[in-house]
Amino acid sequence: MSDAGKLSKMLKTKRDIKETEDWIFSLTPITVAFVFYILFIINSSIEKKGLFIAYGAAAGLIGLESYWIVRGWRKHHLSTVIMGILGILITLAVLSFYMSIA
Repeated sequence: MSDAGKLSKMLKTKRDIKETEDWIFSLTPITVAFVFYILFIINSSIEKKGLFIAYGAAAGLIGLESYWIVRGWRKHHLSTVIMGILGILITLAVLSFYMSIA
């Protein structure tokens, strides 16, 4: 499919309301994994635990947003792709801000 055809299809396709429900349920496994990650970091002898937790949170969120970008691209949902890119940029900005004050 050409780039113009893909963009045209993405502009015309509407998102299903179930997409929001899927997004909320996609947070469940990453939340469980992050809780175990925090417990592991807190119980370890690492000096800068806050940095490891911040990097872990950023990596998890960027991975999740990347999944949603690919999902939006495959289902022709331009808004999902844009929100995924914005999510990654916001995550990186927050991480950068945290690193500057830590």
